[in-house]
Amino acid sequence: MNAQTRAKKAGRQVPSSQVQNLSAFVWSIAEILRGDFKQSEYGKVVLPFVVMRRLDCILESSKNAVLEAVKDLPKDVDDATRDMILFGAVGDNVRVYNLSRFTLDKLRNQEPAQLHKNLVDYITKFSGNVRDIFLDKFLFTDQLKRLRDGGTLWQVFERFCEIDLHPDRVSNVEMGYLFEELIRRFSEVSNETAGEHFTPREVIRLIVDLLIANDDTKLSGRGIIRQIYDPACGTGGMLALAEEALKEFNPSIRVELFGQELNGESFGICKSDMLVTGHDPDQIAFGNTLTQDAHRGKKFHYMLSNPPYGVDWKKYQEPIKEEAASMGYEGRFGAGLPAISDGQLLFLQHMISKMRDDEAGSRIGIVMNGSPLFTGGAASGPSEIRRWMLENDWVEAIIALPTDLFYNTGIHTYVWLLTNRKPKERAERVQLIDASGERFWTSMRKSLGSKRREILADAREDIVRIYADFVNGESGESDVSKIFDAADFGYREVRVERPLRLNFQATEQRISKLAEQKAFMRLEKEVRETIEALLQSIGTQFFTNRDKFDQALTKVLKSKGVNVAAPVRKAILSALSERDEDAEICIDRHGNPAADTELRDHERVPLNQDWREYMAREVSPFVPDAWVDESHCDTRDGDIGRVGYEINFSRYFYKYVPPRPLDEIDAELRNLESEIASLLKEVAV
Repeated sequence: MNAQTRAKKAGRQVPSSQVQNLSAFVWSIAEILRGDFKQSEYGKVVLPFVVMRRLDCILESSKNAVLEAVKDLPKDVDDATRDMILFGAVGDNVRVYNLSRFTLDKLRNQEPAQLHKNLVDYITKFSGNVRDIFLDKFLFTDQLKRLRDGGTLWQVFERFCEIDLHPDRVSNVEMGYLFEELIRRFSEVSNETAGEHFTPREVIRLIVDLLIANDDTKLSGRGIIRQIYDPACGTGGMLALAEEALKEFNPSIRVELFGQELNGESFGICKSDMLVTGHDPDQIAFGNTLTQDAHRGKKFHYMLSNPPYGVDWKKYQEPIKEEAASMGYEGRFGAGLPAISDGQLLFLQHMISKMRDDEAGSRIGIVMNGSPLFTGGAASGPSEIRRWMLENDWVEAIIALPTDLFYNTGIHTYVWLLTNRKPKERAERVQLIDASGERFWTSMRKSLGSKRREILADAREDIVRIYADFVNGESGESDVSKIFDAADFGYREVRVERPLRLNFQATEQRISKLAEQKAFMRLEKEVRETIEALLQSIGTQFFTNRDKFDQALTKVLKSKGVNVAAPVRKAILSALSERDEDAEICIDRHGNPAADTELRDHERVPLNQDWREYMAREVSPFVPDAWVDESHCDTRDGDIGRVGYEINFSRYFYKYVPPRPLDEIDAELRNLESEIASLLKEVAV
């Protein structure tokens, strides 16, 4: 079953009516918090309650077995053995237990006045891997205290006990949808960005299908192990759907999930999901991926991510800059650093550093905005990062997505696909797919924040087919898929100079400009007045040759025995000169034409062209006196011109739309004028 078939089989996969009903019910519970909590704080109460209820439903049936197992434990048992035995008592490959004598349903039969005490006991009796989530990441005991003090704890607790979140009723995928919907709602009411927490499921499915397209042979058979990593995993949606796709293709495949997340609540949700689905929760780490790589030295088969867009990394720039400077290419950021205002390319470099160097290699799917495609000129950090990726032949394809897909932004986004094991036909080539057109999206009946469009299964299948078949404009696809050599995105920025032409005249107006020259104004007042008087003695003679004026200046200064330093002479020449295209070319001290910095320009010469031929064809016929500054070289290869790389989607997929005929516009204007006149008559009557 290839990727296109998988996409079709997956269907629309929108949240079920059950999830929508659950979301509405939980949202109604949040309304109880109004007054005691700010709207921005609703999620701090509701999300951990949902997680707790989910775990309670899972563990309820094994409660007695766990309590019996703990009685039989030797007194000197170590923590690891203790956990292993109790996890086994829970069964179903679930890596969490609770040693409280209570379940949530049993707590309903206790005195309401004891609820706070009993809930704290219940939470603190979870296994350590979950207890830390509730206490350190959710800070749940603080929220329980606020609920108790506000007199609403029992009311909120009792409502949550009405929900059945057992996996037999609500699957892991549906739980993911439930968390997404709740986070989106909480973010909307608090004016926060829901998109920082999760990615729309159809976008994740597209990335996953693209990642494993054409990997059927590698994923077939028994004994296959695949490790998947997301450095900004949020609530774990990308990891969960990647595993789902691999399991659907090969039920016997072993999938190991790894991730790291900075947001405490999202981390808590993700780790809880790993616990109840049988994954190793320690492979989901908390912290800043860019400064504290929790999976240092690890390599992964598949990596996918949706890092935050346009988020600056100023507050943690020091360790990143230090790693880049001290480790170079041995570290993660040797290729360069992006602008301090946007860290997306830092995440991409981090992922590249975790590509496997074995026969299987690695594949990366990352969704970013347009900035990483083109920001930064030649030799800048972003350009050098693009150069590094393209010259190492890691970039396989870039897909432009429709706008208005995400919950918090309507901007253009792009999926980058990278691998260090390109098939032969893709070597040193890059496929660009423009999937932003109406062919690939459908309007939603009801917008969700900024999300007004979605990619349905048929459209996803179409995109995957175009990618998997390496379409290069065949069969009418020229407007959506094009293939380029990697070098087509590169250029050399050569510095083009024009000769400096100046006239000189010692007029009173020009002499007064000496007051703007710092070197001249540092002189003693008497010296300044002497020089100004001497300059006036030159008269109004007009010079179009700098050397001749310099000789006249030297003569008049010597006549009074005045010696001036080079900076002062330069200041005088600057003040008394004006640019004049009819003047003679100024000559530098080496006997060469001096360059006019104000006329300096830069030409982008495609990498596959010789700069001399380019100048002869594109520049010299129009400015014959121009020349290339051959000292302006690339720091890496030493050749003339600094190398830059950019990927301009608009240029490659631009479609000219001719303006409407003037007659048509005139007719429309006349009709509008008639309508306005009729309306004015009605008003007058």
